[in-house]
Amino acid sequence: DEPVNGLDPEGIHWIRNLMKSLAAQGRTVFVSSHLMSEMALTADHLVVIGQGRLLADTSMADFIRTNSRSYVRIRCPQRERLLDVLHQAGITAVQAGGGALEVEGGKAEQIGELAARYGLVLHELSPQQASLEEAFMQLTADAVEYHSQAGPSPVPQDWGAGWKGA
Repeated sequence: DEPVNGLDPEGIHWIRNLMKSLAAQGRTVFVSSHLMSEMALTADHLVVIGQGRLLADTSMADFIRTNSRSYVRIRCPQRERLLDVLHQAGITAVQAGGGALEVEGGKAEQIGELAARYGLVLHELSPQQASLEEAFMQLTADAVEYHSQAGPSPVPQDWGAGWKGA
């Protein structure tokens, strides 16, 4: 349970290597952890339990693929022309933040080849895949007791004379 909790980076590295070496010997290593980033580096198979129910029992790759959205992020100075080229090829792109476009499930190679064929310069062409944490949050959205909400942080009261709150 939480094997790297409280360890320094060297200890974390040692534990991670120990677990991987045991698994390489054909042994099963069960790890319970809330540290999704650590599990992404360590585990190759996941079991997710929520409110006493088995929610997933699958490989890491399948878990992320099944419970997340993959897309290609594209930035091009000739965005409108690129949109036309993609549309002609049957590829749907949507506007994203920072002037970028996103193509869900698109193949970066196909988009890059289309851009090259039509002489379009790309400033970014990057396949995006959700992290283990994002996939976990998607899967367990309906299986948790408490949900976080975006909003302003509470302002602390009476912290003394030096406090210059919000």
